[in-house]
Amino acid sequence: MQVNIISNKDFSELKLDNDEYENVEFVNCTFSTISKIGFINCTFKSCNLSNCKVDASKLQDVSFDDCKLLGINFSVVKDFAFEIYCKNCNLEYASFDKKKLNKSMFDNCKLHQVNFTEADLSKTKLVNCDLNEALFVQSNLKGVDFTTSYNFLIDPENNFVSKAKFLKQDLENLLYRYDLQIID
Repeated sequence: MQVNIISNKDFSELKLDNDEYENVEFVNCTFSTISKIGFINCTFKSCNLSNCKVDASKLQDVSFDDCKLLGINFSVVKDFAFEIYCKNCNLEYASFDKKKLNKSMFDNCKLHQVNFTEADLSKTKLVNCDLNEALFVQSNLKGVDFTTSYNFLIDPENNFVSKAKFLKQDLENLLYRYDLQIID
């Protein structure tokens, strides 16, 4: 499979040429909108998509490596086959509100104040992620492994957490609403 490489382009000034990209690697590019564009088996490396508009775009088997994805509203991306892989990315203030994340993965990502309200993360992998002030409300977290992630606060009474994995030391992150003093 041949991969086309597009590098060092500022698409906040230029318009993307195609309605769909398949097997394309974007390197060191900047985007302000990818709305209504399909990306299948694509990779974004060292790209800046902060506050990028993504309305009705298709993200199917898309990887983001070392990218800035601040403030993106992923909840308006097409649901069909939505699957993203983020490694070493900054997703502060992003929203996955009511999004089914299928087999998505977040590896070593900064997920500060990310909105996961009513999102389905049941098949999502979170590896070494900073979830400071991430919002989990009525989220499906069944079976999610939180053992390498940190700074999360999750209310088990307001989320679906059966079979989710946590470290003993993170117990207070699940019981914070009770104002308990947990002593080691």
